[in-house]
Amino acid sequence: MRQPYLVLFSLIASLPVCLSAWGISFQTRLEKIEWQVEGDQFECRLSQPITDFGAGQFVRRAGEQATFRLQARERWLGSGSATLLAAAAPWQPGRGDINLGVVSVGAGEVPFNSSQEQAGRLLVGLLEGRSPLVRHRTVQGGDSLEVRLLPVKFRQAYSDYLACTAKLLPVNFEQIRQAQVGFPGGGVDLDPLAQAKLDIILTFLKADPSVNRIQLDGHADNSGNRLTNRDLSRRRALAVMEYFKANGVPAEQITMRFHGERYPLAPNSNEASRAKNRRVSVRLDRAPQAPAAPETPAPADAAPAAAVTS
Repeated sequence: MRQPYLVLFSLIASLPVCLSAWGISFQTRLEKIEWQVEGDQFECRLSQPITDFGAGQFVRRAGEQATFRLQARERWLGSGSATLLAAAAPWQPGRGDINLGVVSVGAGEVPFNSSQEQAGRLLVGLLEGRSPLVRHRTVQGGDSLEVRLLPVKFRQAYSDYLACTAKLLPVNFEQIRQAQVGFPGGGVDLDPLAQAKLDIILTFLKADPSVNRIQLDGHADNSGNRLTNRDLSRRRALAVMEYFKANGVPAEQITMRFHGERYPLAPNSNEASRAKNRRVSVRLDRAPQAPAAPETPAPADAAPAAAVTS
């Protein structure tokens, strides 16, 4: 009983662009299906090229779960809300499509990104032999349009994708660019939690040398007098700066300021709130590197610098 469904699927899958019962349909011929995996410490991508359309792609950034998106060489999808499904394969009688909800469609090469939950359910569906399917309208004329990925050859590619994601950094730049290092006990020493947070920042700095500026702002609660609080905030910022320097961050990349109790995160009305205010704010940034000044050759008759005496 299974062979007729396989034959039907082969016939359907052999047509890259066709007018189906639902409208214009994009998918790759069955024999040309391929999955591609690429990435680094910052992002992993698992994609299937779609003939005459572009590609369907799962993208997982460091510190996040995957999202699903379409890349379109031409603007096929009109603005609005598309329907996203984990569609049953033609050889799976009795299994209905799973409607995963809608995604907002805009302009540009990447017209939409799914939610992380939708992408996770699509990946599970692919392992079960289901197809990611997008249904929408064309940008011109409003004709019905669907874009389908096929689950052929997926498992090996998924294994390679998992190997890539295992090497991702624990955070991405947007997550780490502003951080708070706490001193809940009221002192100036870094506790294990603060050191663990700084170690995560250091891991990112070593992976991305373009992040070359660190601004530290020390803070205190209002428990002491103004001079005491100002000194506490200075010593806390200094403790964080010394930790960075001890782990290889050049001193010239670090700027340190201290503010006492002037900028609380929470009202100093109870101990829990005061603990939040005993902190150092860490801000990371990318500053353009100044080009090195060209060396000016010394005149032929000039004396070497080492020979100059006073």
